[in-house]
Amino acid sequence: MRKKILFITGSINQTTQMHQISRHLQQYDCWFSQMFPNSNFLKTIIKHTRLADGTVLTGQFRENSENYLSSQGLQVDYGAQLNKYDLVVYCSDMVVDPKFKDTKTIWVQEGMIDKRTILTGIVKALGIAPYFTGDTSLNGSTNQCDIYCAASEGYKNHFIKYGTAAGKLIVTGIPNYDNHMEHVKNDFPFHDYVMVATSDMRETYRFENRVAFIKKAVKIAAGRPMLFKLHPNEKFNRAEAEIRKYAPAGTLVFNSGNTSHMIANCFELVTQYSTVVYTGISLGKKVHSYFDVDELKRLSPVQNGGTSAINIAQVCRAFIEFEGKKEDFVPAFIPLPVAMPDYECEYA
Repeated sequence: MRKKILFITGSINQTTQMHQISRHLQQYDCWFSQMFPNSNFLKTIIKHTRLADGTVLTGQFRENSENYLSSQGLQVDYGAQLNKYDLVVYCSDMVVDPKFKDTKTIWVQEGMIDKRTILTGIVKALGIAPYFTGDTSLNGSTNQCDIYCAASEGYKNHFIKYGTAAGKLIVTGIPNYDNHMEHVKNDFPFHDYVMVATSDMRETYRFENRVAFIKKAVKIAAGRPMLFKLHPNEKFNRAEAEIRKYAPAGTLVFNSGNTSHMIANCFELVTQYSTVVYTGISLGKKVHSYFDVDELKRLSPVQNGGTSAINIAQVCRAFIEFEGKKEDFVPAFIPLPVAMPDYECEYA
């Protein structure tokens, strides 16, 4: 029988990344599960309260991901109830089920990691479940998985600094953020604007002064045309009403569409806590963020021509077949060369 791999999904971005990786592992029996609670405490929270509604454990996040999996005809085993697996591939190491303690595990970085806060330090010091931070600041730093696939050398150093063993980390790049040049030629009809990419902080129970952010973006634009791209998880009617009230007349507002194409066509990019800032950095745009921009440039995902899914699949394939001790895998791993596609790109 073919060996079985379970891919743990979360947001739609995490889900599509996992699907891309699985396409290069067709010799294995690949299954998918939305992230599921790993303790009776979390199960109680999900069943009897709405505190988890802003997380990938339930609500629209689970529904969106499972709808995508169904539309692609992929095999679903929610909670790993149907099979025993030879490898589990995680999109987050903040909720790792103890049932996989004897199973090989790989963590794949999805995108930006939230800023560390005072609460992050407290949670880490007390050794309690990392999700008590209420954000993703500990994602990639829990050291719970066997192998960690990082977006860049900058992020590799970040995860080592905050708790994950250096001997577990491999820089692979990450799908969806490894080939920004492909977005330069596009059919998005607007050009030459200051773009503002919002975040879903309010929908995930974090504080945000949206009015102040809009006013700051308007000041940055300094009379130039503006375009707002709303986060897909936002309450669109509320967000658009705020923009219409505080941004200049004629400001464009989108709640769907290809964000990368919009960034490729802009003059300047204003973000909050969004991974799309890396698209702007890679395309040479002037960017603004709640993060330190110089630090973001050090962390920016490697641009490898869209080969990250292949790189991660190589790690999965090699690790599932590896017969030595887990801690010996990374020193022994030798990736096969992957050809990068050639592009003829013109900047907007």
